[in-house]
Amino acid sequence: MTTAQASAAKTRIAGTLYRGHEGMWSWVLHRITGIAIYFFLLVHVLDTALVRISPELYNAVMASYKTPVMGLGELGLVAAIVFHAYNGLRIILVDLTGWGTRHQKAMFYVVLAMWAITMLGFAPRHLAHVFGA
Repeated sequence: MTTAQASAAKTRIAGTLYRGHEGMWSWVLHRITGIAIYFFLLVHVLDTALVRISPELYNAVMASYKTPVMGLGELGLVAAIVFHAYNGLRIILVDLTGWGTRHQKAMFYVVLAMWAITMLGFAPRHLAHVFGA
């Protein structure tokens, strides 16, 4: 293999990998938040179905959710849902508009800013409620 062929092969391989840029992080975070939301919904459906089996068991499970640890879990759930929703809108704009692809990097930072603003509005009030302040 000549030097030029080795360089071309190396370029092809390196060109197919994400290198930690915004597109990769958007993709990874969208998948992680989507999976987390899916598992929450699965547990939610199952624990809600308990009311048909045993209302006492349902009440016991609901009471176990009123702990600070679960309150922090709710904060994480809201953070995942908010990011997933805003990033989903970004993906729609990238897919359906001509300018979306050109500006996807800037839109990722807009998503992060909107997520941070939303969470700054939600988190203090939620945490005050969870910890009884």
